Amino acid sequence: MEATLQTVLFWFFSIVGIGGAIGLLLNRNPVYAALCLILNFFSIAGLYLSLNAEFLAVIQILVYAGAIMVLFLFVIMLLNLSHEEGPRKFDMTKGLAFIIGLAFLGEMFYVLKGFASDERVEGAFAYGGVKEIGKELMTNYIFPFEMISVILIAALIGAIAVARKYQYDKE
Repeated sequence: MEATLQTVLFWFFSIVGIGGAIGLLLNRNPVYAALCLILNFFSIAGLYLSLNAEFLAVIQILVYAGAIMVLFLFVIMLLNLSHEEGPRKFDMTKGLAFIIGLAFLGEMFYVLKGFASDERVEGAFAYGGVKEIGKELMTNYIFPFEMISVILIAALIGAIAVARKYQYDKE
């Protein structure tokens, strides 16, 4: 079995991403959990790079690992969240959720075991460049693109309104 660079990069970034996701779920400190999420975002960007989708990788780092995670960290620090104290107690619902998660993982391995031998990821990603993404956004997906901008403006206005109300209530 010949291991190409693309296969090695896929497995490396997949393992790092899964490790970051597990760290996110198991961390009780919200700041450390957010840092694990940043690690996960970087591994997704690495997966994009292994598919020759450089633009998507850069956008992944700038938007998610940069802007979104800075906002998450600001909220965590603004709310002054601290990690939970005290011993962990076993809960039946957590045990059941763990068993269901293991069953789901087993099912995914069963379903995906046939895909491991196929080389389906050869070649460049079809829409990985700026020109291709811009053409798709401005032709086929112009209406959803404009609707996202309307939703983002509405969210920005709502955030400003909430912040102003909080400022006036404090005085």
